[in-house]
Amino acid sequence: QECPDPMTKIAWDNAAIIAPADADRFGVKKNGDLVTVTVGNQSVKIAGFVLPGQTQGTVTLPVGYGRSLFDRVAGGVSYNLAKGAGVDVYPLRTIEAMKSGFALGTVASAGGRYKLATTQDHNAVTSLQAKETERRSKQFARIVDLGEYKQLHGKAIKKLSGHVPHLESLWDEHKYTDHKWGMGIDLDLCTGCTACVVACQAENNIAVTGKDEVAYGREMHWLRIDRYFRGLDYDNPEVVHQPLTCHHCENAPCEQVCPVAATVHSAEGLNDMVYNRCIGTRYCSNNCPYKVRRFNYFNNAKHPTEQEKMVYNPEVTVRARGVMEKCTYCVQRINKAKISAKNEDRAIRDGETLPACAQTCPTQAITFGDLADANSRVSKAHASDRSYAMLEELNVKPRTHYLARVVNTPREGS
Repeated sequence: QECPDPMTKIAWDNAAIIAPADADRFGVKKNGDLVTVTVGNQSVKIAGFVLPGQTQGTVTLPVGYGRSLFDRVAGGVSYNLAKGAGVDVYPLRTIEAMKSGFALGTVASAGGRYKLATTQDHNAVTSLQAKETERRSKQFARIVDLGEYKQLHGKAIKKLSGHVPHLESLWDEHKYTDHKWGMGIDLDLCTGCTACVVACQAENNIAVTGKDEVAYGREMHWLRIDRYFRGLDYDNPEVVHQPLTCHHCENAPCEQVCPVAATVHSAEGLNDMVYNRCIGTRYCSNNCPYKVRRFNYFNNAKHPTEQEKMVYNPEVTVRARGVMEKCTYCVQRINKAKISAKNEDRAIRDGETLPACAQTCPTQAITFGDLADANSRVSKAHASDRSYAMLEELNVKPRTHYLARVVNTPREGS
């Protein structure tokens, strides 16, 4: 429930998803305007949410979201029609509706508003930054037509980048004699299912902050999935999902500004966090171009119950209030593989070090491994002519590369 829906980016709640062409007819001027959905003699009052791509004349009602009990994570009274979060829409799911998969009903404005906790623009401080992000989305999540790709190959992907000047580092770059960890993410394979986000949360003891804090922009996920709409047709746009986590940059901007060396570069290229040093200045978060660092505002893990303790992964530190957190490439799994290889007097095999996100991805869109091994899967992914680095013009030299999506756009008359 804390993980946002991949399309609407709503956390904790469900909403009546309607088409842009139906918004005025149903009285939804802004997302969160209340509507009454009626099927037969049953009605529910729920927030409306306008989503490009929804079929005109239809309404989608997600089931299974929210909770009926009121507690610290469900949300404050100011955000809810009653106690808890979300709306129970099962009264509308009649036997006939379950057989056919849909139900015939009516939608009407109910008056009033319901505040939804959405995460789509949390990393943009102003509306101007949100518009700039949308404008540059073609550089972030790159998509090329199959015909153009066959003709130009890697040049077709490079055309989508912004101006990249001749880049020089201000100091000597890191030299590696052993492992050099990196990641590749194939946008062709990513479906935006958010399984990686859930896996990361479970593996790394990431705190559930609750609806109120998510609404403030204080969700703690180390891995997020950005969603972009593309195309001129607002009612039928193209959708692309892009997982985004710490890129473990070679020239990491966060390391350059930390006053207490709480974030440092390891001998294997990892951008490490030393929680005991961190004093919470948040300079690193301010300097991160990818906005993938999270500040722990509250002691969410204080005085856990015995049941909560059983959920924690004993191999990962449970962080206290006042420190920065971020993706570690699941360093505990890397070290476990290194120990096993050392005990067996052998080298680490390709694919043996697998972060939780890569292990869980149902389409294997995430590749991880040793960039020092030219034959590893991640090295081949980085060497692909579809490979590119996000925000490469900043010269941060990220260890995570993306593989552009190639689409076969239908031609008129074909």
